[in-house]
Amino acid sequence: MLELTGVHTSYGPIEALRGVDVTVEAGEIVTLIGANGAGKSTLLMTICGNPKPHSGSVVFEGRDLVGLAPHEIARLGIAQVPEGRRIFPRMTVFENLQLGAVLSNPEHFDADIGRCYDLFPILKQRRDQRAGTLSGGEQQMLAISRALMSRPRLLLLDEPSLGLAPLIIRRIFDVVAELNRSQGMTILLVEQNAYHALKLAHRAYVLAQGQVVMRGSGAELLANPEVRSAYLEGGH
Repeated sequence: MLELTGVHTSYGPIEALRGVDVTVEAGEIVTLIGANGAGKSTLLMTICGNPKPHSGSVVFEGRDLVGLAPHEIARLGIAQVPEGRRIFPRMTVFENLQLGAVLSNPEHFDADIGRCYDLFPILKQRRDQRAGTLSGGEQQMLAISRALMSRPRLLLLDEPSLGLAPLIIRRIFDVVAELNRSQGMTILLVEQNAYHALKLAHRAYVLAQGQVVMRGSGAELLANPEVRSAYLEGGH
């Protein structure tokens, strides 16, 4: 479904991605782990068209995304849940979800918002509440639901557990697993909580200094001594 080949992305003179190759097959959960500054978020943003790679290809369902504007990429069926959530704080929960549905067929709106409320019942209770007054966990639920309202074929999740309480983290990961299992949704997950991410993933990549340094199934990397030392046992 998605294939990045030899991708180089820079911020001015700083090269954030250096020849990255990543593949995501339809129906998979693929996880990217790595330290802060490894290039994980840059990779997701490069897929979405901002920043643009200065070399390499990003192909989604046979179409090269390089050169397309972010809104054109979104229309192809890719939705991103950005790091930090970036909900619209002065708008209500319902209005945020309406914005997420802009690219979708209006006929699906009631069914889609119903599914979001089924996944996260608290959002239905908070329907008319300003999003900025929600807790951090509720804002993350809203950010995920807003992305789902566009009916994406590929969902990009950037640090969905960041700053959340353990019970909320468990709920978020349960929903990710459910989306994949029941709807067959393809998910590319960037996550510093390596243990939960690798348990969830069909396949995973380890990024370091803008390069893929390790790849394998989630179970293989979870059992790998180097990965355990660096990311699961307090290492850096």
